[in-house]
Amino acid sequence: MASKVEKVGVKKQSGYLYFVDKKGNVARAKMARGKKKGKGKIEVVAKVGVKKQSGMLYFIDKQGDISAAKMSRGGKKKAKKR
Repeated sequence: MASKVEKVGVKKQSGYLYFVDKKGNVARAKMARGKKKGKGKIEVVAKVGVKKQSGMLYFIDKQGDISAAKMSRGGKKKAKKR
């Protein structure tokens, strides 16, 4: 399950993708629609500065706060040779 890391309370606007950037801030980018190519302009919405841990997935939850969940690693197990 996910746990809340930081209370931010960001109000989400439709047409934007909200995420936690490399510096731990809440950022957004315009979602690509149709045949537009190239990178969208990224803008920082809230400066938080969350320290990220490896093996954790950071995201913006429904309340607009930063949450984290443990990443599932490993994938499909290989069959043993006989």
